[in-house]
Amino acid sequence: MKLKYLLALVIGLSVSLPAQASENYNFDIKGQHAFIQFKIKHLGYSWLLGSFKTFNGSFVYDEAQPSNNSVRAEIDVSSLDTNHAERNKHLRSGDFFDVATFPKAAFVSTSYKDLGDGKGIMMGKFTLRGVTKSIQLDVMQIGTGKDPWGGYRRGFEARTTLHLSDYKMLKSSMLGAVAENVELYMSIEGVRQ
Repeated sequence: MKLKYLLALVIGLSVSLPAQASENYNFDIKGQHAFIQFKIKHLGYSWLLGSFKTFNGSFVYDEAQPSNNSVRAEIDVSSLDTNHAERNKHLRSGDFFDVATFPKAAFVSTSYKDLGDGKGIMMGKFTLRGVTKSIQLDVMQIGTGKDPWGGYRRGFEARTTLHLSDYKMLKSSMLGAVAENVELYMSIEGVRQ
């Protein structure tokens, strides 16, 4: 009889326990464990590589309900760096990013589709140069676990392709006549809050 009551109590407790809550993470900017990089064809012969040095963001990870996963990021566009001062100056000008008028870019997710095996598709609104477009990020989880400082981390990479004309940017001989598509790559390590 006691076993019967004990089983009923265990079953009752397991039903009333809440599901594991989603986890909140901030990008590890301070530790330099987050990167936003891009590449674009130069004259059709090679790749021009660059990055944004200043940005911040956060994400929510929900293992039990992946559809709750979300991310927000803001980029200081003037932090663009292609390892060439004159090119950086041109890219920051009104021909391209127009950082004097539009100093920030932002991404806010709208939905997440889990593909299994740590992969997923994050849909969201990306705002650049005053234009907001829906984009898709192909996401893959790199790893998760405790860090040596008593915290807990989770890392992802994401990729997408942007089109300059969508954001009212000009094609230029500086970037090459075929420079319409920009491949964007993000490697983000977050620290659980």
